[in-house]
Amino acid sequence: MVIKERTIPLVILILQALCRRLPLNYPKYQQILEELGRRQAGYKGEVALDYYLRRLPIDKYLILHDLNLPDGDYNCQIDTLLLTPEFALIIEVKNMAGKLIFDTENEQFLQINNEKEKGYQYPVAQAERHQEYLRKLMAEHKFPQVPIDYLVVISNNYSSYVITGKNAHKVKPRVCKADVFNSKIKYFEKLYSEPVLSTKDLRKLSRLLVKMNTIPTNYILNKYEINKTDLITGVFGPACNHFPLIRKKQKWYCIKCGEYSNDAHIQALTDYFLLIDTKITNQQFREFAHLDSIDTAGRLLRSANLIQSGTKRMRTYSPVKFPWDDCVKKSIRK
Repeated sequence: MVIKERTIPLVILILQALCRRLPLNYPKYQQILEELGRRQAGYKGEVALDYYLRRLPIDKYLILHDLNLPDGDYNCQIDTLLLTPEFALIIEVKNMAGKLIFDTENEQFLQINNEKEKGYQYPVAQAERHQEYLRKLMAEHKFPQVPIDYLVVISNNYSSYVITGKNAHKVKPRVCKADVFNSKIKYFEKLYSEPVLSTKDLRKLSRLLVKMNTIPTNYILNKYEINKTDLITGVFGPACNHFPLIRKKQKWYCIKCGEYSNDAHIQALTDYFLLIDTKITNQQFREFAHLDSIDTAGRLLRSANLIQSGTKRMRTYSPVKFPWDDCVKKSIRK
């Protein structure tokens, strides 16, 4: 059973928002763009894995996609987590071309593609950090000590991989290509055959993880040393990406291409929620969208399918969930 559906990962949404809201000459713009490309490729690999996940027994496995769990100044991001009464399994997906090398002795992960060698974060160490995070979390919330393991899945059908070094025997059972994923699951089912978590425990743990899932805004901004004052404000033109748009005839108007839009502010609100805060006031919206009228700002906020909290000047607006802008645009078009 899928508890948390797969949507575009929050990290990708944040990186896309940064590419819209940072000047092209920002010192780390190219690094952000490169990470966005890697993350988008990874997401395609995760989507490809869904074919095999759908073959798992729905009455046995609880599936949570793209978990972003706060870890101090860091972010514990898990591509997919499987929960069963017998064990929890962290799944890290790598959608990479060429030859992939897991060097267990030096804890390195290398890619050789088109005769070029490049190093990446060691996925085994990453998975082990996630293991430790979940162990501490479950102990803190008094859950039984269920075994927590990991599996690195190579989703690119045309890539190959090797596992070298003195600890290769520990890592080999925990790496596979996507097409043997379901066979590999049987390995863990045999390894962990004793039920530990009750149905009540599983429901409670699932609710906790979904509740803890947060937008990793501060983690990304801190990683690239971005101040919120560095961000470009205003409403962007959906046709030509010009900014800022102005209000004309109760619509957004682009002075560059002459196009009108009813809902261009939705993208601006989405960027605000991803990069600034998960809630916004009328005044903050006016400042960010370059609006003068309190009434216009209020009308736009009220029509955006947002959760309202508080009264008068203290009223805030926040999204129900993400991705939020797509579902709002669909409701506007109806």
